[in-house]
Amino acid sequence: MMTPPRTGDPELDRALAEMAASTARLEEVSRLLRETTGRGESLGGQVAVELTATGSLAGLHIDPRALRLGSQALIEAITEAFRQAEEDVAGRSHDLARTAFEP
Repeated sequence: MMTPPRTGDPELDRALAEMAASTARLEEVSRLLRETTGRGESLGGQVAVELTATGSLAGLHIDPRALRLGSQALIEAITEAFRQAEEDVAGRSHDLARTAFEP
């Protein structure tokens, strides 16, 4: 964290130090949010999806056994895994963002 310059005014110096600490905390939370991923599974783990915090697909795993289900069942399994991954990454992101505003 960068230390703000001293102004000679104790109250202003304190306010600047608090602002610098808040900025550093927000930057750290922002970095953590960019690195956050969520995971969802269906069919007992036969289909797994991993998403970034922005909703981009970061990973997809389809066990060969899931391919025997047929296209409609596979579509439903992928959709369910994707929905779970969205919920997971949203929850993780929310928890991280909340820490940015805690005292």
